[in-house]
Amino acid sequence: MYYNKFSAYLKKKYGTKVYKLPLNLPITCPNRDGSIENGGCIFCGGEGAGFENLSNCLSIKEQLGLNSRYIGKNYSADKFIAYFQNYTNTYLSLEDFKGYIYEALDDNIVALYISTRPDCVKDSYLEFLREVKTRRGVDIIIELGLQTVNYHTLEFLKRGHSLAQFIDSVLAIKLYGLESCAHYILDIPLDSMIDVVEGAKIISALGVDQVKCHSLYILKDTVLGSMYQSGEFSPISLGEYIDRVVAFLEHLSPSIVIQRLLGRAPKERTLFCNWGMSWWKIHDLIEERMEARGSYQGSKFDYLNGSALKGLEAEI
Repeated sequence: MYYNKFSAYLKKKYGTKVYKLPLNLPITCPNRDGSIENGGCIFCGGEGAGFENLSNCLSIKEQLGLNSRYIGKNYSADKFIAYFQNYTNTYLSLEDFKGYIYEALDDNIVALYISTRPDCVKDSYLEFLREVKTRRGVDIIIELGLQTVNYHTLEFLKRGHSLAQFIDSVLAIKLYGLESCAHYILDIPLDSMIDVVEGAKIISALGVDQVKCHSLYILKDTVLGSMYQSGEFSPISLGEYIDRVVAFLEHLSPSIVIQRLLGRAPKERTLFCNWGMSWWKIHDLIEERMEARGSYQGSKFDYLNGSALKGLEAEI
């Protein structure tokens, strides 16, 4: 296996097929409502990341029921992850947050995955989640939108948070006995290969548990979309993206689980997505490149634990 695949991790951990059930809360983001900024990140559309989500007018129980019946029937699954996916799922009052979490707990739910921003992770919410994990026996993973470790690029993307806030949130999540997942965009043109490799190193050094890699899609009616249409912004080539993915994986700790290597968006909403190719074809090209190089996840994971002292023995 070229990298630590999410599907294999789930099968090994839970002993059966496990699928994510996306949940859509009636919430927003501090980067959209004026708390930090108006309009959100330059790549974010009005629907956030919820292209395939059910309406947030439905209750959590209704969304879980509809999705689990569909996926269970089509993929022979009976264990699921409740995935709070869209917008910033800790950007609401603690009491409201507790209500949604409690509603998602069911006998067939083995884990809660909660997507949020690094600047919206607070001790009181983590303490509550630790209690849920302990009392209900479910795994809890906080998915953090990092996207890049280059602070100039964070500013360009109008992320509204810093690298320091990401580091702080990961350390807090670990302190409360929970797990973290970093979202990372590997093909931002402002970033170089050095940024990509450094991102893998920082994520590994922090002990992040999972990574979700994204390829940058460009949506209609967004700031980035306008820049793309006016010629101010051009995506990198597919070949360079593959090179970046391979380098990222090579420098990443082999213990980190990879949820995915590409992003996806509906064709009717995009101006650019995955170089006009299917995601699985690009995935195959990535694995072909790794095979040709004889590389695998962690093949260059040799930079921690006093790396400069390798080969030296302490004098007695």
